[in-house]
Amino acid sequence: MTAAIIITFCALLLIAYLFDLTSARTKIPSVILLLALGWLVKQTTVFLGITVPNLDEVLPVFATLGLILIVLEGSLELELNKSKIGLITKSLLGALLSMLALAFALAYLLNYIGGYSFTQSLINVIPLCVISSAIAIPSVRNLSSKNREFVIYESSLSDIIGVIFFNFMVFNEVYNAKSFGHFGLELLLILFISAIATIGLAILLNRIDHHIKFVPIILLLIVVYEVLKIYHLPSLIFILIFGLFLGNLDEISHLKLVKKLKPQSLTAEVDRFKDVIIEGAFLIRALFFLLFGYQIEMADLLNTDSIALAFAVVIGIYVIRLLQLVLSRLPLFPLIFVAPRGLITILLFISIVPEDAIPIVNNSLVLKVIILTALVMMFGMLTNTQKKDKLTVEPVNVDADSLEDADSKEID
Repeated sequence: MTAAIIITFCALLLIAYLFDLTSARTKIPSVILLLALGWLVKQTTVFLGITVPNLDEVLPVFATLGLILIVLEGSLELELNKSKIGLITKSLLGALLSMLALAFALAYLLNYIGGYSFTQSLINVIPLCVISSAIAIPSVRNLSSKNREFVIYESSLSDIIGVIFFNFMVFNEVYNAKSFGHFGLELLLILFISAIATIGLAILLNRIDHHIKFVPIILLLIVVYEVLKIYHLPSLIFILIFGLFLGNLDEISHLKLVKKLKPQSLTAEVDRFKDVIIEGAFLIRALFFLLFGYQIEMADLLNTDSIALAFAVVIGIYVIRLLQLVLSRLPLFPLIFVAPRGLITILLFISIVPEDAIPIVNNSLVLKVIILTALVMMFGMLTNTQKKDKLTVEPVNVDADSLEDADSKEID
């Protein structure tokens, strides 16, 4: 029995790898295939009469780990320099304003048709307003470098803003100057803690000589994230700052504090660390969507009560995205199709406490929105004629001290 479980587990992950490997050619988002595979596994276990333990408690764990690794993976790939300011600004404003516009529009709709309070409605619709970096980032590998960078920035920032927005609504009963002031202090606190923790982890990454060094760093990263989360601080900001710091050592190597970290030697460790994160993110992402697909109930999928609202949500998503891209003067195609919902939507949805839950925003609605947005993105990728190009590498200014360090290493 144990051997069968291990073989099945490995076989499913290998199939997930094949999905990821072939998605560039088929243009089919791997999440669609993973959900279908998970659902087929469920039907097989039912048909064969195999008893599987309740996995409800496992899903949030994989969702959290996946979110950490995916945001870290994306932030490690991003370049921070003057030439990127415009792109970052457009990504930030696009993620923020489009989320707010959609959230308030959907909350007003629920308030109007269902009579629910506006605050309760807003808490329930926020998960539907967040672009999933877990689906968006792996699905745009064949786009041009500028469009890929925009999607990475936008989806990562959307995840972070979505979590912050959701927590602000959940943990504040009154919304006034005091609550906003408290929120501002929390942001300043998380920036300070993130800076200290990032420097500390970077030192460990550079100083640990043991042959096992990346696992402790990742574990400490998760611990810091969870501790910050316990105190209701926007802990994803810490993950983003850590990834941006390590991924842009060449851009900040002139700073005195960074020089003490010996960025030349640290860069080699960061490259190895990045490889570990990429593979870890794939593993957790595959397990999450397989598990979510396994838990899909046909009753939820075929439930006609939520079809009208699901289509209303999806139409709202793409109307607002159209306006966002036009106002930002970004190309409509294929970016208009890249607005999937997924891992972060599920994570926030299952975080809604029963007192705040609205019956009309249920598993059936969330599932339909996730699948519909993934299908729209698949259509966009299939019809995309854009040629893939390589990310441009900015020239790096190296000072005399850096050259001397490099020469001495070569001599050694």
